[in-house]
Amino acid sequence: MTRALTCDLAITGGGLAGGLLAYALSVKRPELNVRLIEPEAHFGGNHIWSFFSADIAPEDRWIVAPFIDHEWDGYDVRFPKHRRRFDTGYASIRSENFDTKLRALLPADWPVKAGAVDLSPTRVSLDTQATIEATGVIDARGAADGRFLDVGWQKFLGQELQLSAPHGLTAPIIMDASVRQLDGFRFVYTLPLGPDRVFIEDTYYSDGAVIDRDMLAALIAEYAKSQGWEVTAVLSEESGALPVTMGGDFEGYWASGGDAAKIGMRAGMFQAATGYSLPLAVRTAAKIVSMQDLSGDVLARELHAFAAAEWQTGKFYRLLNRMAFRAAEPLERFLIYQRFYTLRPKLIERFYAGKSTLFDKARILAGKPPVPIGRALKVLQET
Repeated sequence: MTRALTCDLAITGGGLAGGLLAYALSVKRPELNVRLIEPEAHFGGNHIWSFFSADIAPEDRWIVAPFIDHEWDGYDVRFPKHRRRFDTGYASIRSENFDTKLRALLPADWPVKAGAVDLSPTRVSLDTQATIEATGVIDARGAADGRFLDVGWQKFLGQELQLSAPHGLTAPIIMDASVRQLDGFRFVYTLPLGPDRVFIEDTYYSDGAVIDRDMLAALIAEYAKSQGWEVTAVLSEESGALPVTMGGDFEGYWASGGDAAKIGMRAGMFQAATGYSLPLAVRTAAKIVSMQDLSGDVLARELHAFAAAEWQTGKFYRLLNRMAFRAAEPLERFLIYQRFYTLRPKLIERFYAGKSTLFDKARILAGKPPVPIGRALKVLQET
């Protein structure tokens, strides 16, 4: 016999977007009966999420603050022609700690270990044969049908490494593109997680999403050695491929995810230039907790409009992605980023926050492009 549960709001998917929303509701809307549905044993999967302090509005920082594991006052970039330190704050969240902290912060009966088989705006059928009847349902289960999007890929393999001696880093190196270029734009990303522990990620802005795990692991070892670090153990590992969007059919993508309200990757809520979803997950949670009507149809309509507005905002960043992927030779894509990181720090902050001004956009495009002019003009004409 099918068992039926009832609640005010059902959130399917306990990743970053679903988890942050559940936490925000528990703080600001404790009167609501919420269910956070996740089939895996842990919320958040296997990730390290990072963000710039300028990515999060000060009034929304409370949503993410309890989960932050590491914070730094600045970060470094390295390119063949220059190195630079930025004073913008930077922070990271580890998924294993996200799971532990989220479970401690949520009411005990909110988590539901089950998979969602079928969704409607007010109903979730679970793989446990139970159903959940809700005033509203929010789908946060991950990406919808990517065939509706025109994308390149930011793909990576990252390893947390134990070193035999202190590494000497005082800030993250979020982009070291002084390394030899392979498979598109390659850079190494490094987080100092302790005096003798580092997280090193070998990253590519590539035309394909295929990851050669063994090759990238060897390159990480090679990079550590080049920095004078002796690795004594690999403590953890993660890999992934994030979409770097160049265009596509937003309405088709949204509809492919079903009729229920959607957040996170399923809603197309990821920064067009980087594929990162954390800042938009925070903004989405802040919006939802402020809504008085959380009925299924209202949620679907409001969140669709919210995501569509973000898609429109991303138009300029998608143009830049087309410049990088279609105007530049793959092994010369680094020239675009090398030039970009000579610009003013506040401009760079606004870029990653998705809040570039008209002046910022003009400044980014001004001057001789670091790509063949003919190809750059062709991209602009296509746009």
